[in-house]
Amino acid sequence: MAAEKTVILDGAGVRRALTRISHEILERNKGLANVVLIGIRSGGAYLAAEIGDSLAVIEGEKAAVGAVDITLYRDDISGQIPHLPVGKTEIPFSLEGKKVILVDDVLFTGRTIRAAMDALMDHGRPDSIQLAVLIDRGHRELPIRADFVGRNVPTSLKENVQVIFDSENKPVEVILEK
Repeated sequence: MAAEKTVILDGAGVRRALTRISHEILERNKGLANVVLIGIRSGGAYLAAEIGDSLAVIEGEKAAVGAVDITLYRDDISGQIPHLPVGKTEIPFSLEGKKVILVDDVLFTGRTIRAAMDALMDHGRPDSIQLAVLIDRGHRELPIRADFVGRNVPTSLKENVQVIFDSENKPVEVILEK
């Protein structure tokens, strides 16, 4: 039996959600002073770049954008580390005194975010960490909530939410698989 797929956001919906998140980031932080974007590999890194571009269009200046790989910080893969490919963390700027906007595609249990915060702390001590996600699907296991959400999508544990990217790593749609 093939999985039933429903489009939650099409390309235009994704762009609107990212533009809204960009405006909310600017409002909450009163501009881009000391704001940096760090995307969680891989989907979050692509979305961080998109939000960075959107902020540049809105504000006329660019925020620094980086990416963090959390493979070695995860708590749900013990014993599997040697088998998992480790990606590259690219944070070519200091986090000291910065307002870090941590970006991910789908917020689920919160464990990925906790791992990302642990990884960030190994790179410096930011003033604050705020969380931006395209989709919040609920089912938290840790007390973590997003500051900026593109769309809340209540799901069952059996369902899967996927952000689909094109060959240029641009988000084209979000689907729900049942």
